[in-house]
Amino acid sequence: MRKLESLEQRLAAEGITAKGYVADIGDRSALAAALRSAAEDLGRIEVLQFSPVPSAPFLKPVLDTAVEDLEAAVELSILGSATAIRAVLPGMREAGRGTIILPNGSSAAVPNGDVAGTSVAFAGESAYGAMLHDALAPEGVHVAQLIIPGAIDGGDPLFASAALAERLWLLHARPGAFRITVGADEA
Repeated sequence: MRKLESLEQRLAAEGITAKGYVADIGDRSALAAALRSAAEDLGRIEVLQFSPVPSAPFLKPVLDTAVEDLEAAVELSILGSATAIRAVLPGMREAGRGTIILPNGSSAAVPNGDVAGTSVAFAGESAYGAMLHDALAPEGVHVAQLIIPGAIDGGDPLFASAALAERLWLLHARPGAFRITVGADEA
């Protein structure tokens, strides 16, 4: 909470209205309630970026991955994203504009047996996002996926936080294709 409050204060000092909302993504009711509260306090949500950090059990080799590991990964990536999207979508559709961004690692595009949980869950999230992209484009709502095939802030400037933030912004500012891969496509 302190980190969130510190960020709110830094943004306020720059004249930016900001307020943090905390919810456990695994608690779908709490997640939807937090997003509703944000919209009530700050106005319609125009951009949703859904990118929770996967937990260690999602990053096991396929032969070591238990059913419960897959269940938790699906809960986070597929059901969590669907919950968040369904919470903000009515406002976006009513306004005729909005952006939903789904950043993922490379296992979203190419399954990786070393990270089975994310490979399975990101594939489902990708399919859901691609279908939404096609269904919502005529209404002015853009759904995009940014594939990040490298370690964030791991030394490669392509994957530096600032560079990724710029790419995420461009996905909103210049809607286009559903999937953009850092290093392979221009966002």
